[in-house]
Amino acid sequence: MRKMVGKEIEEVEKELEEQYKYILPSVEYKKALKEGKLLGLKCEDCKQITCPPMAVCQRCGSKNMKVVELSGKGELMTFTVISVPPASFEGPYICCLVKTMEGPWIPGRLDYDIEKAQKEGLALVGRKVKFEKAMVLQPDEFNVSERVFPLFKFVEE
Repeated sequence: MRKMVGKEIEEVEKELEEQYKYILPSVEYKKALKEGKLLGLKCEDCKQITCPPMAVCQRCGSKNMKVVELSGKGELMTFTVISVPPASFEGPYICCLVKTMEGPWIPGRLDYDIEKAQKEGLALVGRKVKFEKAMVLQPDEFNVSERVFPLFKFVEE
């Protein structure tokens, strides 16, 4: 019989699993991205939306949250062109932070011409974008599972 703090190990593991259970695990978040949905978590206490999903509300720390689908619309807050990518990535590409209409800032990729982005620079910041689809990078020698990112595209105004 395996015991820990006076309880069976299995009982302790079950308690920990319940206490640290994610409402929206990253596997489900990434699956939704691949289906063209951008999901977040809405706090039932303070109404803040958290995305990408976390175990607790980013504003008040509550675990009282529910899964919601975000519009995917937002504003480009910043970006950078990665010309020399890390191992297992193909460059160049554009990383960005998007402030969604619902509030949270989401990291992702920007689907835009690299040369134009470098020329236009800060003029791109503040432009409207929309979640287009998931960008999926397959497992490789450095990553045992696929990597999934939201891909944003500029909206014609």
